Amino acid sequence: MVAAGRCMHGRHLRGQPLTALTQSTGRRRNAPAFFLPRGAMPALIEAIEIKRKMFFEHEGTPYHCLDVEISKPTARGGQTLVRLKMRNLLTRAVFDRTFKAADKFSEPDLVTVPAAFLYTDAGGHHFMDQDSFETLTLGADVIGDDRLLLVDNLQVQIQKFNGNPIGVQFPPHVELEVAHTEPAVRGDTASGATKLARLETGLEVRVPLFVKEGDRVRVHTETREFAGRA
Repeated sequence: MVAAGRCMHGRHLRGQPLTALTQSTGRRRNAPAFFLPRGAMPALIEAIEIKRKMFFEHEGTPYHCLDVEISKPTARGGQTLVRLKMRNLLTRAVFDRTFKAADKFSEPDLVTVPAAFLYTDAGGHHFMDQDSFETLTLGADVIGDDRLLLVDNLQVQIQKFNGNPIGVQFPPHVELEVAHTEPAVRGDTASGATKLARLETGLEVRVPLFVKEGDRVRVHTETREFAGRA
């Protein structure tokens, strides 16, 4: 059985399983060069076919596969089992679940669109879709601590499920201004020494002693660690 994927423009792709959206561009790698006929239904995929980084839908919810472990039967007549480490893309919860090899999953209606951060208010965090120019809003419960990475006009990827925004994918690094940090102590030249700095969004990171207030620094969006001066 062949897994189906959905490209960024909503067309279905056939011939390769869904693959992870890249962090920097939000595009799928190795997209096949041919499409399902118009009106064709996407194929189901069996549990045994699911690979790491694939997306699938289970009981009406989209999931991202983080890891796969296959257990083949040792006794005659036993069943092959597939243990998936999966992330719920709606709640962000991560857990393991075991399925039979022949259990089937559908393709989630997942797309990503380029967007720019606009502002935050009581209604949530607002982004401008760079294709349609409509405003997309994500609640505080969806963004969580990632709000500390948001600055005006930051270019991100918004992930949609069934047409509704459900998450944001950040670039590998963001540039933020140092709002407060203690000045370096004269004579303190210890190799690798760091100090705490509070950035313009409220994010706190460890920075080298030479960094001062007003400097712009690059921060890893996954680890929230100092990545150099901008």
